[in-house]
Amino acid sequence: MPSTSTLLLGAEAVAFGALDAGIVGAFSYAGTPATEVFETVQAEGGVWAVWSANEKVAYEEALGVSYTGRRALVSMKHVGLNVAADPFMSSALTGANGGLVLVVADDPGMHSSQNEQDSRFYADFARIPCFEPANQQQCYDMTREAFGFSEAHRIPVMVRLVTRVAHSRANVVRVPPEDRGPGEPNPSRPDPNDWTLVPANARRRYRHLLDIQRDLQDELEASPANRYLASGRRGILSAGIATNYVREALAGRSGDTTLHIGAYPLPVRLIREFVDRCNEILVVEEGFPFIETRLLGLLGVPGKTVRGKLDGSLPMDGELLPEAVFRALGIPLEATPTDPMVAGRPPQFCKGCPHGSSFGALVDATAPYPDALIFGDIGCYALGIMPPYRAIHACVDMGASIGLAHGASRAGAHPVLCTIGDSTFAHSGMPALLDVVHSNANVTVLILDNGTTAMTGAQDSHATGEVLLQMLRGLGVTDLTVFDPLPKHHADSVRLIREAIERPGPSVLVAKRACVRIKLGTRATPLPQSGT
Repeated sequence: MPSTSTLLLGAEAVAFGALDAGIVGAFSYAGTPATEVFETVQAEGGVWAVWSANEKVAYEEALGVSYTGRRALVSMKHVGLNVAADPFMSSALTGANGGLVLVVADDPGMHSSQNEQDSRFYADFARIPCFEPANQQQCYDMTREAFGFSEAHRIPVMVRLVTRVAHSRANVVRVPPEDRGPGEPNPSRPDPNDWTLVPANARRRYRHLLDIQRDLQDELEASPANRYLASGRRGILSAGIATNYVREALAGRSGDTTLHIGAYPLPVRLIREFVDRCNEILVVEEGFPFIETRLLGLLGVPGKTVRGKLDGSLPMDGELLPEAVFRALGIPLEATPTDPMVAGRPPQFCKGCPHGSSFGALVDATAPYPDALIFGDIGCYALGIMPPYRAIHACVDMGASIGLAHGASRAGAHPVLCTIGDSTFAHSGMPALLDVVHSNANVTVLILDNGTTAMTGAQDSHATGEVLLQMLRGLGVTDLTVFDPLPKHHADSVRLIREAIERPGPSVLVAKRACVRIKLGTRATPLPQSGT
């Protein structure tokens, strides 16, 4: 195809970069701000793209594609990489055969996340290369480059996005796809000893990983992703999207020496030349002070003033804003109105959301128990913490509600309940429920089955309807109740929850009603209200 220019989100640009690089498979579990990477691949068609049960499985599936010599993309948000950390870390030792690119979208400011993380630390931890695009065109170009780099060095490569890059748009020029597809895999298969990580092999492969670090650094040192412009004695070192804020602040001004970093491992030679030239250095990066801490070391840089997040010149938490960069550079900003144009409104369930009815019943069912503990989970239903329900006492990470409830019950708390969605249950709730059943704990589990992964845009769920019930029975659940959480069934719903609390041992209730956002015609067939 000829080169074309298209208005794309950064996440979409990554997807098209992967498609034009000749991937045969894409793998992911939905999570903001990474969701659109996979959805774009899926919408374009032509490659295998079905949502995975969780990020660990997604990474392993992509690694399996790479083993065959073909190219694969795996994408997830920052906390998803925590789930995939086991295969991710080990894949640095096995290496890649076909190109393997991991796209991680960090969420500074926690727009839709339970914590802040900086995935560059993961890349450094695993000792794999990382590209950090500053704009949408780089999202496309660096993704394509990452596949070639992965195959050249036979190693997985990370592409790190942040929310503002993933979810903003710009024109992106696409170039003709590479002549590579399912019929043209890497012709060689890996040595089984390289991919079987028993201790003897793992030690040898780790030594190999250490041995290639200098080659990775030397090649990326010369990458156009790193740009050095020598000028005055004040230096500004930026990375990723922060470079755009620096350029905006310096528009029409000259006299500063700048170094932009877009590829890791860090370009040591460029940084040394940059530091030698400058007396004062401002480090501007989105996320944690990853570069700044390495630049300072334990004792700082003698004779140099280094500013950034660590000295308070830039905020340590939240999303990096252009205004903060202007202030750090001492550049005045035009005054802006302080009054919000739109009144603030707390988040709430959609009108007609089945979770509202479920939490209303849960609150009334537990009203007679002043010491009741209710643990929540990741999904729309985390809004059960908001008024008028105020029904959740803790929500920590994906699938944690059942494990938290189990632990609390073993500490003597009663009654102990937990809520979890159908998709989250399939993601990481099943092992904890297996523990609850195995130990016959007095825990009441409420699974909110709305037939989809609603929080991230109504993606497919692996555990809904009759499939979910079969899974529960297979896990050994014998006390199983299904009900329809409609307002008109409120009294019955309260009764069923309260009866489950009173029965000894583990009990599971499934509140079965489709998300109101699911289009009519795709709504799952409701199950009759029943007790067991």
